[in-house]
Amino acid sequence: MSETEDDGRYRAPALDKGLDMIELLAAREEGMTLKDISTALNRSPTELYRMLDRLARRGYVARQGDTYALTMKLFLLAHLRPPIRRLVGQAMPVMRRFTNAAEQACHLVIYDRGDLVVIAQVEAPGYWGVTIRVGAQIGLVNSGSGHVILAFASPEERALMFEEHEKMPYEVAPTDLEQRLADVALHGYEAMQSQQTPTVWNLSVPIMGPNGSVLAALTCPFVRRLENPDAPDRDRVLALLRAAGNELSVTTA
Repeated sequence: MSETEDDGRYRAPALDKGLDMIELLAAREEGMTLKDISTALNRSPTELYRMLDRLARRGYVARQGDTYALTMKLFLLAHLRPPIRRLVGQAMPVMRRFTNAAEQACHLVIYDRGDLVVIAQVEAPGYWGVTIRVGAQIGLVNSGSGHVILAFASPEERALMFEEHEKMPYEVAPTDLEQRLADVALHGYEAMQSQQTPTVWNLSVPIMGPNGSVLAALTCPFVRRLENPDAPDRDRVLALLRAAGNELSVTTA
């Protein structure tokens, strides 16, 4: 930022208020009333109401009764970016084939300015399974997806990720993180017990770009299917996942 911008010459107070409200609502699981928003932002309800009304009319915020909540519009706009749209479009058929063969769910994760974000997911073909909703943010240092993306990033990219990332609640890095990342890079995948859900194993593989950079992580939250003894076991599911990751890496190159 230049000195001219830093001294406030180009400030846009109305835009700042709108962005403050969007960022506040994005961090909340439930809606907030106008009073809640004004208290959190230390502003009067009067100066926020018109801006909040415009955000609602443009579809960025949904009003339910006297509460406001962020819609998916910003997320959908982000998906209009050609690289993400192309990646999701190419990944979905491969992900569907994987779920049908593995009888497990899977999701696609990218790193974006400090966060790991789920940009696509396919549910298991049965009547139950473990899934993570599209748009969810997950931990960088305590998840299979995070370990894969860190392991295959360049040293400069990894340092920037650590600098940008703000740890989520209960996100604790393993004490042997550096060795774990080295093992992931060596073997080409991560297989670790979930730090959030008992009995779940996170199986993750990288999606590599044409210049050798990591584009995304393809992850399967593996759960042993007791109702079907013939379902693929963890080793078989990992092999299927690695094949899917390799196919996508070639496709996106």
